[in-house]
Amino acid sequence: MTPESLFSLAGKRGVIIGLANAHSIAYGCAAVAHALGAQMVLSCLNDKALQFVAPLAEQLQSPLLVCDVEKEDELERLIQFAADRMGKIDFLIHSVAWAPLTDLHGRVLDSSAQGFLQAMNISCHSFARAARLSEPHLAPGASLMTMSYLGADEAVAHYGLMGPVKAALESLVRYLAVEMGPAGTRVHAISPGPVPTRAASGLQEFDVLMEKAKTNAPLKRLVTLQEIGQLAAFLISDAASGMTGQTLYVDGGYHIVN
Repeated sequence: MTPESLFSLAGKRGVIIGLANAHSIAYGCAAVAHALGAQMVLSCLNDKALQFVAPLAEQLQSPLLVCDVEKEDELERLIQFAADRMGKIDFLIHSVAWAPLTDLHGRVLDSSAQGFLQAMNISCHSFARAARLSEPHLAPGASLMTMSYLGADEAVAHYGLMGPVKAALESLVRYLAVEMGPAGTRVHAISPGPVPTRAASGLQEFDVLMEKAKTNAPLKRLVTLQEIGQLAAFLISDAASGMTGQTLYVDGGYHIVN
């Protein structure tokens, strides 16, 4: 293979779960993948999100389905649609996270069992389900990715309940990498720095978190959706064929400083 073909996504077919709007990480990944030649099936949460996301999907020349990951039949329908349409799946990007605000804004110590379980189901276990449903349809060398955050590894102020959930997600990535590796499937977590998405707006004092990242990160700025998408594109590409089971940071270097 030439260096150009190693990094190309031409002919790659994938599923991206979790588009919310043009400022979502899922859209950043989809836009870069499309520009590099990938074919995709996209999903958004519900009919309300559909009105905002449908024009974006049209621009990306990609079919868009509603998929609420709490409803296993919807996730199953999404994966089956993608397999029927594209034949094989070369990549899957899981960009879904949610916790009840009452639990998210309170102490982890006080979190409800129901809220904790719901956050874990939506933000973590849905990635395992998506991997299992995709497994029969994966092409050789397929790449599965999910989105994490520094709060999985450190106790970040106001990140609360999502910290333990993301820690579980990163552990899940390692176990999936071991279990799916013999078939050639690669599994990674991407850990972006803070970016102003709709999901992030649910965190208390998120503006303070972004300012701290800009001030302390070695690059002295926040990362862009395109930069997150570029990392995802690399992990999809054949250039990353020898990598699996990692959490890769794209945060301007913020994770290396205190």
